[in-house]
Amino acid sequence: MSQRRNYRFERRRRADALRAKQEVKRDRKASRAAAGAEGPEMGEVQDSGVQPGTWEWFSPSRSQTRVTSIGDRPETDHPPDDWVLLTDVPPDPEASAPDDGASDPP
Repeated sequence: MSQRRNYRFERRRRADALRAKQEVKRDRKASRAAAGAEGPEMGEVQDSGVQPGTWEWFSPSRSQTRVTSIGDRPETDHPPDDWVLLTDVPPDPEASAPDDGASDPP
C-alpha cells in the first residue's frame, strides 16, 4: 500500500499561490487606474480593408483575393471566370433608372 499523502497541505499551498497571484493583479490594476491607463497596450490600429481607389475581388475556385483599380476586373488565364466583387460600390443612380421616356412631360 502506498504512503498516505497530506492533501490539505497541497490544497493550502495552491490557495496561497492563487491569493498571491490575485493580489499582484489587483496591484497592477490599481496602478493602471492611478496612471489613467485602461489596460495593456495593443499597438497601433492596423488598416484593414481595401485602399481607396481600388476594388477587391474573390474567386472561390482559386481561393484567392485580388485588388484592382476601380472598374477593372481581374484577368483570367483559365476558366472559370467566377470573380466576385467584395468591395461595396454605391449604386449608380443614372444606370439604375430606366429611361423609357414615360417620366418626361410632353
